[in-house]
Amino acid sequence: MRLWKKILLGIGMCLAFVVGLFLVFVGPWPTYASSFENEGYFKKAVAAIEENGRQSAITDKPGRLQAGWGFSIITPQVGTPMAGYSSRGGKPSTGVHDDLYVKALALSDGEDVAVLVGADMLLIPENVAAMVREKVAARTPLTPNDIYFAASHTHAGPGAFGPGIAAYVTGGKHNPAIPVFLAEGFTSAIVRAYETLEPAKLAHGGVNAKEFIRNRTREAPVDDELSYLVVEQDDGDRCYLVSFSAHPTVLGGGNMELTAEYPGFLQQAIESETGATAVYLGGAVGSMGPRAPEGSSGYARAEAMGHALAERVLNDAKEPAFEDHLDVASVGVPLDLPPFQVRILSPKWRFSKFLPVLAGVNTSGWMQTVRVGNVVFVGVPADFSGEISVRWKAWAEQRGYDLWATSFCADYAGYVSPDEYYMQVKDEKGEPEYETGLMSWCGPHQEAYFTTLMNRMVDVISGSPQPHPPAGDGAPA
Repeated sequence: MRLWKKILLGIGMCLAFVVGLFLVFVGPWPTYASSFENEGYFKKAVAAIEENGRQSAITDKPGRLQAGWGFSIITPQVGTPMAGYSSRGGKPSTGVHDDLYVKALALSDGEDVAVLVGADMLLIPENVAAMVREKVAARTPLTPNDIYFAASHTHAGPGAFGPGIAAYVTGGKHNPAIPVFLAEGFTSAIVRAYETLEPAKLAHGGVNAKEFIRNRTREAPVDDELSYLVVEQDDGDRCYLVSFSAHPTVLGGGNMELTAEYPGFLQQAIESETGATAVYLGGAVGSMGPRAPEGSSGYARAEAMGHALAERVLNDAKEPAFEDHLDVASVGVPLDLPPFQVRILSPKWRFSKFLPVLAGVNTSGWMQTVRVGNVVFVGVPADFSGEISVRWKAWAEQRGYDLWATSFCADYAGYVSPDEYYMQVKDEKGEPEYETGLMSWCGPHQEAYFTTLMNRMVDVISGSPQPHPPAGDGAPA
């Protein structure tokens, strides 16, 4: 064989090898449309729900409610990159506008304990949650089943919390000291909450705040409920727990100062007005954008929004209907998620299922449900759609429950959007649709999958598990 033929053959083989590697690890691959009902990962999750549910002593004659709370400052050093806007390119933060906190509210009926944790962060990374569980277990009897994680979703909180390409794009270069620092803060707050459990009473409610939220993706419903709990110990000390579903994106990517954004101003306003502790849990923020009042700057608008929401809570909670005997139950389960399927070019083609490993994208998750009396918290490891939470709340209300849906529960798995939008991978301009295309990682039945699991979890922590058919077409079973 002539030399030039050998060279061409060698080049051809190298190109074929490179193309083969690209197709295997990047794609495109054909999309799949099969559901989850008979899949092993679903059956495993259901079995875990049933098993973990048996750890709670569910009763209709609970003991006296006990409550305790604690907090830690988790403001990192100036220069730590901030998580939230990829347009920042991992640049270092330039200052601190207001401190960031992690706060924990522990509730017990004398038998079971559940700790609700809210942090001024974009999300709760899996590595941080794992360290916190280990550290808390070394100092208390609390298990992963007892700790409910949520983040405010501020886009100006600490980055640098994880390795991998995805974490770098989200929050800058990994600094191993950051997750350790965060875990210490979380642990301190949780342990303090547990150690200060005292007899208490609780009231809850919700008020409409539709003028402060919008659907940023389409003309469709919004989760406009501003939910709150008021917990009062026998000595008069109070803690307020608040949740809302508008994205904390009043400030844009040009802001380089660390800040808790409007949820931070909301907490500050409640604490200043009442002398209580205020804890914030980011709600179902997927597709939900803020509608902040006018102001002279982004910070002025964020502060005005936080103060207005705080005023709305305090006005509605002037005469709380307290209860002091409430059953507490909690179920937390690890999840193997449906197969990775990101489609940014066509609904017929997806990236390789091996791409997440290269990008550092997690294909597992954690889902948690806590019940305190007839208040039910459901945490999903994703930007969870406010459109879905509206459906969940209606389903729960029919059963006598006040349901709070929150996002970023101890992990992150992209966006969970309504199933009816799943095939919309491009917007009106022909550009990739961010939420249902690029960030929709969990396959074509993600709403039905999480809804079915929610049904099971609520049944189990209510002490009356009943079989539900899988939720299809976006409707709760």
